[in-house]
Amino acid sequence: MENRSVYGHAQTASVLQTNKVLRNTYMLLAMTLAFSAVCSVVAMAIGIGPGASLLMTLGAFITLFVVNKKADSASGIYWVFLFTGLLGGSLGFTLSRYAGIPNGPELIAQAFGATALVFFALSGYALTTKKDFSFMGGFLIVGLIVAVVASIANIFMGIPALSLAISAAIVFIMSGLILFDTSRIIHGGETNYIRATVSMYLNIYNLFVSILHLLGAFGGDD
Repeated sequence: MENRSVYGHAQTASVLQTNKVLRNTYMLLAMTLAFSAVCSVVAMAIGIGPGASLLMTLGAFITLFVVNKKADSASGIYWVFLFTGLLGGSLGFTLSRYAGIPNGPELIAQAFGATALVFFALSGYALTTKKDFSFMGGFLIVGLIVAVVASIANIFMGIPALSLAISAAIVFIMSGLILFDTSRIIHGGETNYIRATVSMYLNIYNLFVSILHLLGAFGGDD
C-alpha cells in the first residue's frame, strides 16, 4: 500500500513538472515570437541589406551555442531573446523583398496564417492524443541533414525546381518536428523549457520561411 502511495506521488509530481514545462515553454515561445516580429519590423523600417541579414543570421547561429550552454541558468532567457531577435531581424530583408511585389503583403499574411494553423493543429493534436512520436526522431534528423546539404549544394547550382523541392521538404520536416518536440515535453524527454522554446521557435521560423517561399514561387514571384 505504501509503495502504491509513493508511486502515486511520484506520478503526480511528474505530471505537474510536465505541465510546468509546457506552460513555461508556450509562454516564452509567445514572447520570443512577438519580440522576433518586432525586430523584423524594425529591420524592414531601417532597410537592412543582404549583408546585414547574413551577419545577423551568423550571429544567431553563434548565440545558439551560448543558449544551450546557459539553458540551465537564469541568464539563459536573455540569450534566448538575443537569439530570436537576431533571427527576426535577419528576416527583415526577406520580408522587405516580398513586401515590395504587388501581392507581397498578402503572401506574407497567408504564410503567417498557414504557419499558425499548422503549429496549433499539430501541437494541439500531440497534446490531445498524448501519442509518443519519438519514433520519428531518426527519420526527421536524416531528412533535415539531407535538406541542409541540398540547400548548400543548390547555392552553387541555382536550380529553381530543387529550391522548391527543398522548401516543400522542410515544411514536412518542421511539421514532423513540431509533433516530435511537443511529444518529448509531454513524455518527459525534454524538461528544460528554454531548450524546448528554442526548438519550437526554430520549427516555426523555418516553417514560415519555407511556406513563404512556396507561396511566392506559385504566386509568380520566382
